[in-house]
Amino acid sequence: MQILVSESKLSSIILIKVKKSKKHPVIKVESYGRYSKWERGSRELPKIKEFTTTIKSTEGNEFGMILHISGGKGAKINYCIKHPPFKDKNGNIEPDFIGQVIVPSNNYQFYIGDCIWLPVEDKAGTWEVIVESEGKLFASKKFDIIL
Repeated sequence: MQILVSESKLSSIILIKVKKSKKHPVIKVESYGRYSKWERGSRELPKIKEFTTTIKSTEGNEFGMILHISGGKGAKINYCIKHPPFKDKNGNIEPDFIGQVIVPSNNYQFYIGDCIWLPVEDKAGTWEVIVESEGKLFASKKFDIIL
């Protein structure tokens, strides 16, 4: 915390402004690879099955990473999952998946990843999971999805 003190020339009142120093969260990759099935929105994190960056393109295979965030309550964590080009149900190329998480506590874990769905053939290729906050890269992991 930084305290700034200034004295007004018009009176003898001393103004004190408290300026909090901007603290950045500490983000660490706890695990990455293949996980048990994860239910979106669940508070329960998936369990690591295998530490790997090579994932078989099989329906239901869950992959990604679990991050531990310390001292980041209120921080905005941005993520992007880059993937090979595949089409949505309307025939349009699906854009990269992006989102934001607002850290709810100073000791927080979260899972960022995806799973393979049908048709599995168009999911093959390199996927990259990227996590950043305030323009600073905290984690990046590439996964090779193979047929």
